[in-house]
Amino acid sequence: MKVLVTGGSGFLGQRLIHALCRRGELRRGLQQQTISQIRALDVVRAPSGLSDPRVQYLEGDLTDRAVLAAALDSGVDSVFHLAAVVSGAAEADYDLGMRVNLDGTRALLDACRRLSVPPIFVFASSVAVFGGDLPGVVEDNTTPAPQSSYGVQKLIGELLVCDCTRRRFIDGRAVRLPTIVVRPGKPNAAASSFASGIIREPLAGVEAICPVAADTRLWIMSPASAVSNLIHAHETSTAAWGYQRAVSLPGLAVSVREMLDALRRVGGETAVQRVCFQTDERIAQIVRGWPARFNAARALSLGFTGDGDIETIVRAYAEEHAG
Repeated sequence: MKVLVTGGSGFLGQRLIHALCRRGELRRGLQQQTISQIRALDVVRAPSGLSDPRVQYLEGDLTDRAVLAAALDSGVDSVFHLAAVVSGAAEADYDLGMRVNLDGTRALLDACRRLSVPPIFVFASSVAVFGGDLPGVVEDNTTPAPQSSYGVQKLIGELLVCDCTRRRFIDGRAVRLPTIVVRPGKPNAAASSFASGIIREPLAGVEAICPVAADTRLWIMSPASAVSNLIHAHETSTAAWGYQRAVSLPGLAVSVREMLDALRRVGGETAVQRVCFQTDERIAQIVRGWPARFNAARALSLGFTGDGDIETIVRAYAEEHAG
């Protein structure tokens, strides 16, 4: 089995590739198949640290036909499409977001059309497809109404995945990821970047700025659960998905205050004192438009899983990055 991971040099892409290498196989239909090659495509240079003969790094733009031709050369059996311009950057630069998040997704789907066997196609969507006047709990039948360019681009991507599946170009599955907490490394341009920053930086002895109010609520998921659910989306049977190929994943509804309480229990009061509240209305407006609680009944029925509590997530990050 040959696997393509777009955004393969990124944080989530790297974790997914590590997990696939450890597993060594993926289920396709009724059979477990051995992974012979993983192609990691990204616009940035491949990171160091993962040396595995099955992993091939490709550097280039999704909208470049030559790059896609190289990525799909000799065919692939499975695609994990993670590459995207994050929410804050897509809002700040409309053309960039449209080119990468929309044009890039369509170009990849068009390239998959030309494969002799339709690949399983897992699309990393987002809860940002919802917005506006939302109910207290978002249900499986709640109509998406994104209030950001990023959310619009992800929703269009979902619809394209569904239509290409209907036309049998791919076997598509779109999973709406909650905000991923805690992301290691440096802050990025995502509007939700603070959600990791207010945990990551204080545990490292660095001050962090929280741009939203303490009672702001988020729908979150740990990196480990995100990777596990991406793989589960691939292995869930075609029949189980039916005609609806997008699903909102189980998450954890927490407030910023609850996140800081968990930080206090893990890192002590000194860590919490390193968080400073400075409202950024641009970020706050984007975040307020996101749903904070879901009834993920369909995802649970399909076997997807969420996290138990925020303290476990924070403690797992602290233990993984101790020192």
